[in-house]
Amino acid sequence: MEREARRRSLFLFLAFGSPLLASGFLRIDRGERNYMKADQMKSWKREELKPEAGIGSRKLLAPCFLLLASCFLLLCFAAAFLFSSSSSALAAGEIVIKVATLAPQGSEWHKILQEMGAEWQKASNGRIAFRLYPGGVAGDDADLVRKMRLGTLDAGLLTVNGLSVIDRGVLGLEIPLAYSNYGELDCVLEQMGPDLERRMEAKGFVLLGWSEAGWAHFFTKSPVRTPDDMRKLKMFVWAGDDEYVELWKKAGFNPVPLPSTEIATALQTGLVNAVTVNPQGILLLQWYKQVGYMTDFNWAVFLGGIVISKSTWEKIPADIRPIVKQAAFKAAQRLKDFSRRTDKSDMEALKKNGVQVVPVDENTLNAWRRLIEGILPQVRGSYLPADIFDTALKLRDQCRRRAGEAGK
Repeated sequence: MEREARRRSLFLFLAFGSPLLASGFLRIDRGERNYMKADQMKSWKREELKPEAGIGSRKLLAPCFLLLASCFLLLCFAAAFLFSSSSSALAAGEIVIKVATLAPQGSEWHKILQEMGAEWQKASNGRIAFRLYPGGVAGDDADLVRKMRLGTLDAGLLTVNGLSVIDRGVLGLEIPLAYSNYGELDCVLEQMGPDLERRMEAKGFVLLGWSEAGWAHFFTKSPVRTPDDMRKLKMFVWAGDDEYVELWKKAGFNPVPLPSTEIATALQTGLVNAVTVNPQGILLLQWYKQVGYMTDFNWAVFLGGIVISKSTWEKIPADIRPIVKQAAFKAAQRLKDFSRRTDKSDMEALKKNGVQVVPVDENTLNAWRRLIEGILPQVRGSYLPADIFDTALKLRDQCRRRAGEAGK
């Protein structure tokens, strides 16, 4: 029905609009109406355009008047065409949800999101129309959050950087070297997740599912073992977080803030020569061609989540929201499972592509821990809310203790 309505409007537009536009070239001369041909137009004499006494130039004004009238009518038909298209969509109750992500097109991440969208459409009986923009075409994570606030985007698969733009509390799950394994992180997230979700909802966003992309490591153009090795390099950090940049600078490092969409160019040109990212990301984006070394310790889990703006969420009929949320939760869980399952194979693939793993012994790892411990007092209460910081580490200790007792 919608297509038929558009066809009818388009037919009216073409059938009546074109002759009306042509009528703008009508010439009225002493009550006679004739179509002006091109050769007749050229033969006009300048004196014919002079106004007649007491009336003005009917020969000049009449065509202009008709042209303006024609344009007005064309606009009316165009408006009718657009109205019929939009009204038919509204009549069908269709809700268009535009979703964006940094995940490259054709990747497993892209595929899982497409399948999630298909579930949304099927579960809603076509009331939801899903539009996916992969590969950073809609911008960096910070851009996605800004566009969701403006209403030009509706949802996104965000990295922890995007989630922290919404609320800094999520960074309690990203304290470097704080978590020894996935089990500790899962245990803390299970207990802190609901509160973090409430904080985000209070700021206009609904988190539909937590995802992750494996452990983040240092990938560099020269070997890095110690903090001093890293201080010699130019480190990529996410743009838009000046406080984070200052934390690195105070610790003696050289952070270079950039949008993540510019990392590839920055690595090629030498603007940066170190990046903290997961092995899967290095493979998908083929950054291993620029960075040939990986430091062998787990910096932090590369968290993320599927988020929708609260305004869009509330447009979705209440009866299908649970189905939409469940499909997104399932997609996020699949992303998490995929990342954990491919940890080892990703490392092997990097080695095959020439990336050298730089071993780090316990003494060197302790040097990194001391560095972080020295920075954390500046983080607590200023960069990261003190209550979130304290709760995260307290829960981490409890989870670690329980795991130790269970292992005895």
